[in-house]
Formats: sequence, structure tokens, C-alpha cells
Amino acid sequence: METKTINSINKEIYRSYIVEKLLLAIRDKWLRIDARSPIFIQQDNAKPHIGLDDEYFQSNATKDGFDIRLICQPPNSLDMNVLDLGFLNAIQALQYQQAPNSVDVLIEAIQKSFEEYSPTKLNHTFLTLQSCMISILKVGGLSKYKVSHMKKHRLEGQNCLPSQLDVDLELIGEAIAQ
Repeated sequence: METKTINSINKEIYRSYIVEKLLLAIRDKWLRIDARSPIFIQQDNAKPHIGLDDEYFQSNATKDGFDIRLICQPPNSLDMNVLDLGFLNAIQALQYQQAPNSVDVLIEAIQKSFEEYSPTKLNHTFLTLQSCMISILKVGGLSKYKVSHMKKHRLEGQNCLPSQLDVDLELIGEAIAQ
């Protein structure tokens, strides 16, 4: 295998990676029993990203009975991007410890960092994302909200840490009405 750098990512390159690599990986690894449940791929609003209605993506996202959808994070809302909340920062910190000096060494360091990243930390990051979403709903979608601290480590020590947070149906109804 030969590693080549790409100087500029455009929509065509991004689309091909999403369809030929990401969708393929999801189909290979996702439990078949959950294949018909919606799977969301969140992208930020970078220029090379494809539109939510991209026909090529759509035709490939529904193959083999899957329901894979693109969503965009709200503009200028870092707390709504699970990658920015913790995952990429943690991977980057692990990768920096390796001090790569070439593209191949960088790729190897990132892969190693990804493999070493604790599923527990990833669950904490997704719980923080859910907490941010609930906090945003509570203030009617405004950006002035406080994320409540749920003391994840303590709950984890007590074997009480949830894998997802419950949302009050009344809160959801109010958000929809608004």
C-alpha cells in the first residue's frame, strides 16, 4: 500500500470517502438486527461536505436495508459536535505523545490512538452531548445554556451510569411547539 497526501478535499473526494469507506464500514460492523433503525452521520458545515439530499449518498445509504442519514450540526455550536466535545481532542493528545515525523507515522499514531481510546471515555463524551442537547431544549434552543454535571465517574463507580439520558416528553413537546 502506498500513502499519498491529498492537498485539497472537495465535495467529490469527500462524497467518495463517505460512500466507499464509511458506509461500507458501517454495513460491515453494524448489527444486522439494528440495520433498519436510523443511523445518523453528523457532519459540520465545512464547504466540501455534501448536502443532506445528495443523491449518490442517498442511493448508497439505503442499500441492504440500512437507513443511514446525514445530519449537520448547528452552525457555530461546538457542543453539538461529539468529535469536538472530546473524541478528537483525546485522539490528538494520544497521537501527539508519539511525535510523528511523516504521514505514514502520523497515520499509524492516529490508528493506535483510536484503538487505545477507551469505550468508557467515548460513552462519557456521548452522555455529555446528550446533556448539551437537553440543556439547549430547556432554554428554547438558545445558545446561553449551562451543561449540568452528572458526576459520570461517581455514577460509573456505583454501576449506575446510563448509556443514554432520558428526555422529558413534555420538554420535547415544548421544543416542537416552539
